[in-house]
Amino acid sequence: MGAGQTYQWAVSHPEMVPRALPFCGSSRTSPHNIVFLEGVKGALIADGTFRGGWYSEQPVAGLRAAARVYAGWGFSQAFYWDEVWREMGYTSLSDFLVGFWEGFFLDGRDANNLLCMLDTWQRGDVGATPGFDGDLGKALGAISARTIVMPAEKDLYFPPEDERWAAQFIPNAELRVIPGVWGHFAGGGENPVDTAFIDGAVRELLATEV
Repeated sequence: MGAGQTYQWAVSHPEMVPRALPFCGSSRTSPHNIVFLEGVKGALIADGTFRGGWYSEQPVAGLRAAARVYAGWGFSQAFYWDEVWREMGYTSLSDFLVGFWEGFFLDGRDANNLLCMLDTWQRGDVGATPGFDGDLGKALGAISARTIVMPAEKDLYFPPEDERWAAQFIPNAELRVIPGVWGHFAGGGENPVDTAFIDGAVRELLATEV
C-alpha cells in the first residue's frame, strides 16, 4: 500500500486502522510534483508511434525519454554527486541511465498503463475523501491512528517540509525523516540502510499499545 493509500484508508476507515506508517509519499500531490509528472507524460506521448494511445507496439523512444525525465527526480542531487550508483554495480553514469532507468521503463511496462498511473498520482488528494469537502487539514485531523510519517530527507517528489505540514494535523503523529541521499528510492528497497531504518520504525510502531 502506497503512502497516499495509507492516508486514504486511515481517513476513511479510522476504526480499522490503529497504526499507520506512510513513507516516501504524500497526502496531496503538490503543484510542483504535478508539473514534474507532466514532463514524464509529455515524453511518452511525443513518440510518433504512440498515435494518441492507439499504438500497435510500445512507443520505445517515448519510454526511453520518460526514463531520462524520471532519472533526474527519483534520486537526489547528492546521490549523483557522490556517484552512489556505483554501489548498485554500475560503472558509469551513462551505464546507470541506460541499465537502471531505461531498463526500468522497458521492463514490460505499457505506455497507456503508465499514463493512467501518472494521472492517478496527479489527482492524489486525501482531502477529496467524501465528507471533507476538499479540506485536507480536516481530513488528516480525522486520523485516529498512532502514526509515524516518514518522508525521505532528499525526496524530490515528496520533500520533508510537505509531510511536516501534513503531520501537524494528525492528532497522534510523529514525523521521522529517513536520512541519506537516496531520495525517493529510500523507500524502494534498493538501499539496505534505508530499508532497515523503515523496518525499525515499523517494528516499533507494531509494538506500541493503542
